[in-house]
Amino acid sequence: MLGFLKEPVVVTAKINVSLVALTVLGLMSRLWGLCYPRAVVFDEVYYGQFVSLYMKRIFFVDDSGPPFGHMLLALGGYLGGFDGNFLWNRIGAEYSINVPVWSLRLLPALAGALCVPLAYQILAELHFSHCAALGAALLILLENSLITQSRFMLLESILIFFILLAVLSYLKFYNLQKHSSFSGSWWFWLLLTGVACSCAVGVKYMGLFTYMLLLATAGLHFWHMIGDQNLSNVSLLCHFLARGLALIIIPMGLYLSFFYVHLALLYRSGPHDQIMTSAFQASLEGGLARITQGQPLEVAYGSQITLRNVLGKPMQCWLHSHTNTYPIRYENGRGSSHQQQVTCYPFKDVNNWWIVKDPGMQQLVVSNPPRPVRHGHIVQLVHGITTRYLNTHDVAAPLSPHSQEVSCYIDYNISMPAQNLWRVEIVNRESDTDVWKTILSEVRFVHVNTSAVLKASGLSSLPEWGYRQLEVVGEKLSKGYHQSMLWNVEEHRYGKSQEQKEREVELHSPTQMDISKNLSFMAKFTELQWKILTLKNEDTEHKYSSSALDWITMDTNIAYWLHPTSGVSMRGRGSCEAFENA
Repeated sequence: MLGFLKEPVVVTAKINVSLVALTVLGLMSRLWGLCYPRAVVFDEVYYGQFVSLYMKRIFFVDDSGPPFGHMLLALGGYLGGFDGNFLWNRIGAEYSINVPVWSLRLLPALAGALCVPLAYQILAELHFSHCAALGAALLILLENSLITQSRFMLLESILIFFILLAVLSYLKFYNLQKHSSFSGSWWFWLLLTGVACSCAVGVKYMGLFTYMLLLATAGLHFWHMIGDQNLSNVSLLCHFLARGLALIIIPMGLYLSFFYVHLALLYRSGPHDQIMTSAFQASLEGGLARITQGQPLEVAYGSQITLRNVLGKPMQCWLHSHTNTYPIRYENGRGSSHQQQVTCYPFKDVNNWWIVKDPGMQQLVVSNPPRPVRHGHIVQLVHGITTRYLNTHDVAAPLSPHSQEVSCYIDYNISMPAQNLWRVEIVNRESDTDVWKTILSEVRFVHVNTSAVLKASGLSSLPEWGYRQLEVVGEKLSKGYHQSMLWNVEEHRYGKSQEQKEREVELHSPTQMDISKNLSFMAKFTELQWKILTLKNEDTEHKYSSSALDWITMDTNIAYWLHPTSGVSMRGRGSCEAFENA
C-alpha cells in the first residue's frame, strides 16, 4: 500500500525556452523604469480622472466605451493605496507623492508584455514554423509604439492583450476538436475564448470586431461539422449548445457583470449624473436624491410639481414661466400673442413649479384622500407663482414658426379665449389605467383643442427678451414619442395651501414625505448603455483629433509629454496609435 514511497516522485515538464525568453524580455521592456516620467503623459490626464472617481465612488459616464478597462486601471490604483486626490488637469503635471504611479501603470505594462508570448503561440497554433513564430513575437517585442503605450496608464495594451488571448484560445480549442472533444482542456479553451472576447469588448468596442470574427469562424467550422457523417445528431446538438453557452451566453453575462460592478462601486452623485434621467439621478447617493428622497410617488390633483424634459439636449431643463410676456412683434416682423412666456430653464428655480389642477374644480390643493392622475386624464397646469394656466393656440412659436407658441394665458379681453386643457399620456405605462408617478413616468402632454404636443424644441436659446432660455413649443405633427416631447416629474409635493401667499411660501420649502424610488439594475444598465452609445457629439472635435488617413501618412504631430527642464519630449503621430521619442 505504501509502495510508492520506495521510489522518488519525479515530475517532468516540457519548457519552451524561446517562449520563456520572450516573456522575460517582454516584461523587462515594459516594466523597466515604469515610473518615468513621474508626470501625466497624454491620455493619462483622461483616464486618471476616472480612476479618481472610482476611488471616491462618484458616478461618471465615459462615452468612449464600457467600464471594464477603467475598472482595471482603478484596480491598479486601489492596490497601490491611491485615495483619488489628484488634479488631472494638464499633460505634464508632476504626480504628487500620494499617487502610486508604478501601480497605476502596472496592469497595462503586464498586458503589453504578455502580448509578446501570445503572438508567438498564435503562430505556433496556426502551424507556422518556429522561426516565423519567433519573428512575429520579436516584432511585437521591439515595436516602439507598442512599448510606449504599454508603459502608461492607457487601455490600448489591455485591449490588444484580450484580443490576442481570444484568438489564441479559439485556435487551441479548434486544434483539440478532432481528438479531444469535450475534454477538460477543450472546455477550458472554449470558455476562455468567450471570456476573453467579453473582456475585449468590455475594454473598448473595438473588441467587437474580433468577437464577430471569432463568432463567424466558429459558425463556419460548425457548418462543416454538420456534413460530417461520423457525428450523430445528438453530438451535433451538444457541440452547438457548448458553443452557444461559451461564445454567446457567458460573454453576455460577463458583459452585464462589468456594468453591475461599475454601478455598485459608483453609488455617489457627481458631475456626470445630470445627463441621466431623474429616476437614475435619484438612485444615487447625494445630489438629486437629497432633494427627491421621501416625495409622494403618485401625482394627484393639487400636486405641486417640476417637469424635467427627458431629452436633456442641448442641456437638461425644466418647464418654466415668469411674468415677462412675448414681444408684440419679433425681430423678423412676425407677431406674437403677447402672452406670458413659457420656456425650458436649465437651472433649479421656484418658477419651475406647476400645480396639477382638475378642470372641473377650483381648488389647488390635494384632497383627502388624494385623487391620483391616470393615463388619459385631462388636466390644467397652473404656474405656481403667477397662477396663470399653461396654454397654446394657433400662433407661431418665436423660433419655430411651424410649431405653436406655448404660453401662460393672460385674458386681454380680446377674441383669443383660453385653450388650457391637456391630456396626460404616460408613454412607459404598463396599462391604460396606470397612475402618473413621480420620476418614474415619462409623460406627453397633448393639447385637447389642437392635438399639439408640448415639446422642448431643442433650438438655440431665445433672444434677450427671453433671457436666453430654451424654447418650448406645441408640436402639431407628432409621430412617435421623441424624447423632446417627454417630461417627467422630478420634484413633487402635495399642495396644502389654497391662498396664493401661503402657496408661495410652500413652493419655497423642501418636501417631507416618505416614498422611496429605486431603479432595477437592468433599468439602470439600459439607460447607461444607451448614453454611452449616443452621448458622443460628432461636432465637438479637440485640436489633437486626426483622421484615419493621418495615421497612414503620419502628418499630424502632437506632444505627449515635455520634460520641464531639459526639453526632452515624447511625441506621437496622428493619435495614440504611434509614438516617437525626440
